Amino acid sequence: MSPWGWFLLQTLCLLPTGAAPRRGAPASANCELKPQQSELNSFLWTIKRDPPSYFFGTIHVPYTRVWDFIPDNSKEAFQQSSIVYFELDLTDPYTISALTSCQMLPHGENLQDVLPRDIYCRLKRHLEYVKLMMPSWMTPDQRGKGLYADYLFNAIAGNWERKRPVWVMLMVNSLTEVDIKSRGVPVLDLYLAQEAERLRKQTGAVEKVEEQCHPLNGLNFSQVIFALNQTLLQQESLRAGSLQIPYTTEDLIKHYNCGDLSSVIFSHDSSQVPNFINATLPPQERVTAQEIDSYFRQELIYKRNERMGKRVKALLEEFPDKGFFFAFGADNIHRFQGLGCRCIWGTITTTSENQLI
Repeated sequence: MSPWGWFLLQTLCLLPTGAAPRRGAPASANCELKPQQSELNSFLWTIKRDPPSYFFGTIHVPYTRVWDFIPDNSKEAFQQSSIVYFELDLTDPYTISALTSCQMLPHGENLQDVLPRDIYCRLKRHLEYVKLMMPSWMTPDQRGKGLYADYLFNAIAGNWERKRPVWVMLMVNSLTEVDIKSRGVPVLDLYLAQEAERLRKQTGAVEKVEEQCHPLNGLNFSQVIFALNQTLLQQESLRAGSLQIPYTTEDLIKHYNCGDLSSVIFSHDSSQVPNFINATLPPQERVTAQEIDSYFRQELIYKRNERMGKRVKALLEEFPDKGFFFAFGADNIHRFQGLGCRCIWGTITTTSENQLI
């Protein structure tokens, strides 16, 4: 799961126990949606062995927005597999606890002590705006399930003054009207984890929380301040109506429902961290943005994919008689495919039927 997805985890369990989210109408998409299940594009890759194992590409959005567009072959592969692996163990309470601890400043420190005064004041002003607007962003369906604005704001941002600046930056990006309207419904990854648990399947994770967390805490202070400032500038421009985001969560959902894995939207690393590089930056700030981009690509893409790939390979070799279902972010699997999957199994080719030979 990407850093963006972690802020969804903080409110994934806000539905009352036993209250299943109501499935909404299928999302529309700017493409030709296939009316028949047999015609739907698949985000499933088969690893040819006996029994077969599978990769399934997910996105970190409410499962109700995409479930009706997931082909039956993907759902059947999930049902037939005896072992299901995710990036992180989303049903383990330690995962949430460790993510929370990772985000916190050292004991006794708070943001007012570490941030430049002007950035701290702008941050506080923006969060006050979000808190003011949040009741109007909530849907009747959310209120009907007992999910209210004050509770939701506190669940996401209630302890913001104790968080490290890099995590506040990610938090600010998650506090938008579109994202708030999606809270209270499990994201696709968590829904699959809950289903695997309900079906008493063996589950596991190929990553540790610390491996996803520590790279973000590894940015130096000047880089973090730059990133937070750019994030606030973006949000302030959005509020003023002078900026429009070129790729949104809605675009991601539409392309996913169309089965368009090769779409340009998947190449923007939208599930990782913001891209701060733009032509309007002064030369020195552009250098900082490029340094951040290079650092994240190395730590959160290249090193991470290699580490995940080695662990998948080890699992397949250790349990040759077991059928695995690996549910990873579609962008990660896209990169595996782009590398010819050499990072995982050696010499591998991908066929037109989405089979990893």
